[in-house]
Amino acid sequence: MKSLAGVRIADFTLHAAGPFCTHILSQLGAECIKVESSARPDIFRKPHPVYGRMGPASFDQVASNKLSVRINLKDTKGIALAKKLVGVSDLVCESFRPGVMERLGLGYAALAALKPSVVMVSVSSSGQSGPDSHFAGYAPLFGAWGALGYLTGYEDGPPVEMRHVMDHSVGMNAAMAAVAAVYRLRRTGRGGHVDVSAREVACSLVGEALLFAAAGGSPARIGNDHLRMAPHGVFRTREEDRWLTIAVRTDDEWRTLVKLIDAPHLLTDPRFQAAASRHKHRQALHGEIEHWTMTREAGEAERRLQAAGIAAHVSCNMEDIANDRHLRDRGTVVEVQDSTGRQRAALKAPIRFSKSDVGMARGTPRLGEDEDYVFGELLGLSREERQSLMDQQVIY
Repeated sequence: MKSLAGVRIADFTLHAAGPFCTHILSQLGAECIKVESSARPDIFRKPHPVYGRMGPASFDQVASNKLSVRINLKDTKGIALAKKLVGVSDLVCESFRPGVMERLGLGYAALAALKPSVVMVSVSSSGQSGPDSHFAGYAPLFGAWGALGYLTGYEDGPPVEMRHVMDHSVGMNAAMAAVAAVYRLRRTGRGGHVDVSAREVACSLVGEALLFAAAGGSPARIGNDHLRMAPHGVFRTREEDRWLTIAVRTDDEWRTLVKLIDAPHLLTDPRFQAAASRHKHRQALHGEIEHWTMTREAGEAERRLQAAGIAAHVSCNMEDIANDRHLRDRGTVVEVQDSTGRQRAALKAPIRFSKSDVGMARGTPRLGEDEDYVFGELLGLSREERQSLMDQQVIY
C-alpha cells in the first residue's frame, strides 16, 4: 500500500512546477485527476520535436501516473462539473496566476463553501498576496528573483539563470506542503489554502550567502570553485566532452591524491603546502591535476579516486543516468509507456519507505482517457448526460 492511498486530487496545474507537485503525490499513492480541455490543453502536451523524437517529452515527464479528463472551464456548466469533481476530492491543486481561479468561480472561498474540508494548494510565481503577486513567471525568473542566478556562474561572467531545477524545487516544496495539509486534514477534519511562491522557494535556497551578505559581505559567483576546498572542480579527461568532478576536503586526502597521480613535486611546492595556500593558487593547482586527468578515461579515473577515498565522479550526461546500474538496481530509473505507446525511461520519485511503495503504475494519459471512470463511476453521470455535455462542448 502506498502512503497517500485514498487521497484524491483534482489537478488544475499546468506547465511544470505545479504538475511536478502532483506527479510526486501520485507516486506516493494519491489518485490524481488532471483537468484539461481540447481548447486549452496543458501547453506541455503539445507535440514538438525534442530529444530525437516528435512527442510531448516535457509533458511525459510530469504527467505519468495521472488520470485525464476534459472540462471546459470557460463554460458555466463546466465550472459546475469541476465543482462536482472537487466535491469527491481531498486536494485541489492549481498553478494559474493569482486571481484566475477566483474569476472562474473556483477560488478557495467558493470551494470551501462547497466543501469545508477541502485543501487547495496554489503554486504561483510570487504568491497569492503582496505587491508582486500579479507577476507572471517561469523557471529562469524564479532563480533570478531568489538570487540563485546571481550566485551561479563564473566570477568574470554574467549570472546563469536555471530552468528545470527551479520548477522541480518548487514542485517538491508544494508536495511537502500538500502532505502536511492532508495530515492536518486527517487529524482535525479542517481544510485550508496552501500558498506556495516559486520566488520564495528560490530565496530559501540561497543559504549561507544571505548570512554572509547580512554580515556585510559581498557574495560573488565562484564557478566550480569552493570557498575553502582546493582542488575542487570539473576536470577534462582523455575523452571528448567527458568531465571528471573532484573535491579534496582534507590534507590527508590531498596527500593521497598526490601519491595517486604520481606528482610528488606538488608536496614540496610552497604554493600547495597548506589548504589556504592551495585555495589561493587553485588555478595553477587545477592545471597540475589536469596533467593527470587528461591522460585517463573519466570512468577509470573515477574508480581509482573513489577506491582511494577521494570524492570524485564522472559528470553524468542523460545517457549515463538512463543506463546507470545503481539507479536501475534501486528502481529509480524505470520503464513506463509514453503518450505514443512506446516504452521509455522515467525517474521514480526520489523517496523510499521500508513498508510502503512509491512509483508509477502507468504512463502518460491521453487527453480525456479516464472519463468513463471519473465522470461515470465517481460522479455518477449517465452516458446520456455525458453525451449531452460533450455535444454542448462542456466535456471538450
